[in-house]
Amino acid sequence: MAGVTIAVDANGADLGPAEVAAGAGIAAARGVRVLLFGPADELGEVAEGVEVVDAPVSIAKAPEPMAAARSTPQASVVQAVEAVADGRADAFVSGGATGAALAAALFRVKRATGIHRPALATPLPVPGHPVTLLDVGANAEVRPEHLVQFAFMGAALARVVLGVERPRVALLSNGEEAQRGTPLVQEAHAALAQRAARAGDALDFVGNVEGDDITAGAADVVVTDGFTGNVALKLMEGVSQTVLGAIRDRAMASPRAKAGGALLRPALRGLRDEIDPEGPGGAYLLGLRRLGVVPHGRFTRYGFSQAILLAARGVSGDIVGRTHQALEAAGALRARPPVDRSAPSPTVH
Repeated sequence: MAGVTIAVDANGADLGPAEVAAGAGIAAARGVRVLLFGPADELGEVAEGVEVVDAPVSIAKAPEPMAAARSTPQASVVQAVEAVADGRADAFVSGGATGAALAAALFRVKRATGIHRPALATPLPVPGHPVTLLDVGANAEVRPEHLVQFAFMGAALARVVLGVERPRVALLSNGEEAQRGTPLVQEAHAALAQRAARAGDALDFVGNVEGDDITAGAADVVVTDGFTGNVALKLMEGVSQTVLGAIRDRAMASPRAKAGGALLRPALRGLRDEIDPEGPGGAYLLGLRRLGVVPHGRFTRYGFSQAILLAARGVSGDIVGRTHQALEAAGALRARPPVDRSAPSPTVH
């Protein structure tokens, strides 16, 4: 990851800009150069390898993110994305509002050629078998062709980041049969089966999976719309935190429990690290001309450092280029409208 530069938006995080700056310092110590956009007087002491760009304006809470991104070029997230668009950085990280990051990226970086919609994809912290879930929040409503593209995006991500040679890809539904699910899921199933037949080693389409299959290892990549994916993601994060909290409380409930807890502590610490939502670093924003990562706003410095390192690994592994190649090979890119050669050329006055 040496030589990779990541632009980071320090505004919008629940614990404040200084926590993001601390995370940037951790990532910088691992060899990643960071351009940090945020209020300089709130960042605290900045580590070597982190360059601060004073950008106190935030649009993380803007009610209309598309309008705010267009009309507020001085906003920290807009400046961070602009650094990627003009080549000063290789990817961006923003833990503020997803809508603001997506809007800024669409205006400044823009969608990759042939992409219908960008998607948020996150590697889930499933013990023993990481699963990539997408979309987890960029698109509440989708069409079948969007889900097909999401499948190839997720497969490319699983290959680059998780090292899965031929990712098994599934659609999230309420039954395993091809005829189950909404009309959207049924149409996407048929289209994805057709595209997958031409995909070679890019992916292995295994059909539909149900909610409990996400954590059971039935697929390496699970595809759904952004509304359903976001609900599923938050539910899994909440369950994992509740379970860990319950185990901790029970382990401290009595002297005997404390003694047993002391024996189990090393194993439980490993389990905690394995299912920690901050460990994966957040969600990749795929389908753009350059790479973005969206961590959760409540992350600590550890989570933000993981997000920056995740972005750097994505750049080093050329996740953007490999995703586009996989979509092109499967014929899943949006076709350009035909040019009418018989139409007269416009007259310039």
